[in-house]
Amino acid sequence: MNAPLQIHQALQPLFAQRLARLRSHMAESGLDAWLVFAPEHLRYLFNYSGEAACGLVSARGSCLITDYRFIEQAEEECLQHEWRQGVATELLCRDRQHERLGQVLGRLLSDLGAKRLGYEASHVSVAQWMEIGADLAGLTLLPASDFLVQARRVKDAWEQQQMRQAAALADAALEALRPEIRLGLSERHLATRLEQLLQSLGSQGLSFPVILGFGPRSALPHSAPSDRPLQRGDLIVLDFGAVVNGYRSDMTRSHVAGAAQPWQQRMHDTVSAAQQAALALLKPGVSGRTLNEAARTVLASSEFAEHAGPGLGHGVGLVLHEQPFMNTACEAVLREGEVVTIEPGIYIRGQGGLRIEDDALLQDGGHEILSRAHRDFELAL
Repeated sequence: MNAPLQIHQALQPLFAQRLARLRSHMAESGLDAWLVFAPEHLRYLFNYSGEAACGLVSARGSCLITDYRFIEQAEEECLQHEWRQGVATELLCRDRQHERLGQVLGRLLSDLGAKRLGYEASHVSVAQWMEIGADLAGLTLLPASDFLVQARRVKDAWEQQQMRQAAALADAALEALRPEIRLGLSERHLATRLEQLLQSLGSQGLSFPVILGFGPRSALPHSAPSDRPLQRGDLIVLDFGAVVNGYRSDMTRSHVAGAAQPWQQRMHDTVSAAQQAALALLKPGVSGRTLNEAARTVLASSEFAEHAGPGLGHGVGLVLHEQPFMNTACEAVLREGEVVTIEPGIYIRGQGGLRIEDDALLQDGGHEILSRAHRDFELAL
């Protein structure tokens, strides 16, 4: 679990603005209330990082509903105020043994006089929603739009700082790991050590389980660490990230254990050139498809064309893989304040793979690279 962020006075307007933007969208959509299930949206709107909760937002206030296991955590993390005052969030501890969630929601919505409820259909199971909906007879229940998904794409100044810190932690962890890499160590050993370094340096959990592959296993794009030992001449693909206040980093570095063979060097140079081709165009106003095509042109003209991965990257923030997903079908236009990964790769089954990935913050007229760890390809082992 991530360490809770204690909201101080300076951050209160930030969360109030997010709720205000959602309420404006609700009004435009003809919704009286919005039911939040997604953990990332509970974090985004209420600063809640726990489990077993949902949020209810109306024009007159907001409420976070949880149970006895998480109510104290919610009290530490969330802004509180009287329900329906429109200032902050009331916290409600539901007695799970005596009251269904749908009953609690029905009571709150009745008090509000709400008739039309939007709910996050992609974050609740059919079985759960059937049970909840049975207690909401008489209401019009509508799957909510992706407004919050799109809103989270653009990071404000405070969010950008969290992501800079997460990237810096990942850089520091890799720098500390490099002297410990030696022949004979297993993927699992190095992955575990990297996770230890990340958390000892201040990461609040892991952005995702470390991806690490040696030799032929480096061709698995999301290789789970095994007991395979590092051997001279192995390609090494290492993909990992840190977390700060829920915001994630995502970086991949690829190396070779010792001197590179000619084909390995050519593969590295091709992937690096593909990444640089996309980065050269990366700025607000450019579509994800255009960036993907820039990288694909380099990869497609190489000897490794048939082994190139099909996508270029994705957004990152409170969720590891956020919109936009930059591929041949991505017409989304990037905006200032978005953070995206640029991560072309080549994967030759049975032989080895290579990926280079950096987090980039879109800025006026260009971008800022957040992940700054060394890119040395050959490791002197």
